[in-house]
Amino acid sequence: MTSIFEPVLADLGERQRDEILAAFAAVEHSPEPVPEAVAAGLRDATLRRSVAEMLHLIGRTLVRAGPGQWTSGYRDDVAERLTADGGNPLPLADRAVLTLVLIHSVAIPRTEGTLSGDSWVDGTPTPIEELQRRTQLPRGELRQSLGRLRAAGLVRVVPARLRPGTVPQNTAYLPGPQFHRLTETARRRLQEELILAAGPDTPLAAAIRRRRAPAAEKETS
Repeated sequence: MTSIFEPVLADLGERQRDEILAAFAAVEHSPEPVPEAVAAGLRDATLRRSVAEMLHLIGRTLVRAGPGQWTSGYRDDVAERLTADGGNPLPLADRAVLTLVLIHSVAIPRTEGTLSGDSWVDGTPTPIEELQRRTQLPRGELRQSLGRLRAAGLVRVVPARLRPGTVPQNTAYLPGPQFHRLTETARRRLQEELILAAGPDTPLAAAIRRRRAPAAEKETS
């Protein structure tokens, strides 16, 4: 494995190599962001730069997931190529259910001003009853879809937040830890896609289409 990374590691001492490789493995394989406190290869800015260089060699990039926390994700140029032909490994039903979770847990609270920032992991938990009301999937298929999304790290189960006058709910969902891996550009793109899907006739959607139009014309010319 290290042969690919020799240009990065060649001139380093054994201890530095071990710390960089350990940090690389941590950000690539840990389901949650890795705190700097537990990885010297992330804590030291010089070593962290080497981790980023290693990730770059395999089409990945280092992503800051919060103060002193790091993970990895696809480089923006690589993600663009992977999705250029509409490629998506998720079944259509799973994509629809995931979109519902994103809209109700993050997009709507953000537009209402109850959620700030650009994170797609924090938000208002969406009860399964709400998802059931918003989809035509039979309950059994909905639960199977949520199970697959949870196994992929795309949603997570949390206690539902009670609102005044509501019946207690047992199960609710938020976007999962995989959304920590979105780069800043990917987070902004996701926000725009949900606006276009949920409110295509809104002034904000029109502004997004106008901004994207020059890029689309350049690609087809």
